[in-house]
Amino acid sequence: MNAISLDATDCRILTVLQQEGRISNLDLAERISLSPSACLRRLRLLEEQGVIDRYRACLNREVLGFELEAFVQVSMRNDQENWHERFALALRDWPEVAAAYVVTGESHYLLRVLAHNLKHYSDFVLERLYKAPGVMDIRSNIVLRTLKEDAGVPVALVPNGTPGTSAAKDVV
Repeated sequence: MNAISLDATDCRILTVLQQEGRISNLDLAERISLSPSACLRRLRLLEEQGVIDRYRACLNREVLGFELEAFVQVSMRNDQENWHERFALALRDWPEVAAAYVVTGESHYLLRVLAHNLKHYSDFVLERLYKAPGVMDIRSNIVLRTLKEDAGVPVALVPNGTPGTSAAKDVV
């Protein structure tokens, strides 16, 4: 799928929205130097084109009691029938799994797991993850400190329609 072409104004809108998802249209329009009606028109077009996938709140996991975060590599036995489908189905029922990816390399999956504490994490691994059909090996990496976490897309790197250029210089 080819990336959509955005102009500098679109990139400014997206940059502000990724930082402040609850900003009013009036404040957004003022911030990017557009009239409110033009800003709303552009915003609706970005939504219709699928550039803006959804709106959501970013929650503070520690305030909510999730003190442990781990990245878990899971390797599967390939000799079992439908091993991928069965594992994918099982992990949908595990609320501790905040994200799951099929990856290249030594393992088949990379999971981002949140738990209240080490006991909660240990119970999850021993009682559910290890017992999932086809699981052969699990390697955990406990997060000690987060240095950078940005769930957004680097809008400054999005091509702006002119070959060989990006919108980086025009983003607020």
